[in-house]
Amino acid sequence: MKLLMIYCIEFGYTPRIKTLDEAETLTDTKIFKDVLVAFIQAEEVDEADLVGTETKLVKNLKWAAKKNETKNVLLHSFAHLSESKAGPEFTKELFDKTEARMKNADYGCDQTAFGYFMDLNVQAPGYSQARIFKSF
Repeated sequence: MKLLMIYCIEFGYTPRIKTLDEAETLTDTKIFKDVLVAFIQAEEVDEADLVGTETKLVKNLKWAAKKNETKNVLLHSFAHLSESKAGPEFTKELFDKTEARMKNADYGCDQTAFGYFMDLNVQAPGYSQARIFKSF
């Protein structure tokens, strides 16, 4: 897994181009404030261990959220961090399980529109813990 986490004062997105036929049709702009945005690329090797991958992801998200003093996390599928890609079904299941675990741990957690290219609006502060990359 490749994980780029960016703390954002404000993050917004608008779905533009559907990339998965089975994705629901979405057009609404969404805006989040005080949020850790996780740009996530699940890799093919991750498919062998959903539970282990989910556990590592949740641990990293909680750590980075704490470093940035937020309880808000946004999961964003970003298949541009590695040449290896997990299938979309696996990635969506990973996101759904991660969201549920984060909410169960009293975090606000959402997902961007899965299966879309989207317009992004990012307002991120310039300090070191606001941008964290992990590979596991």
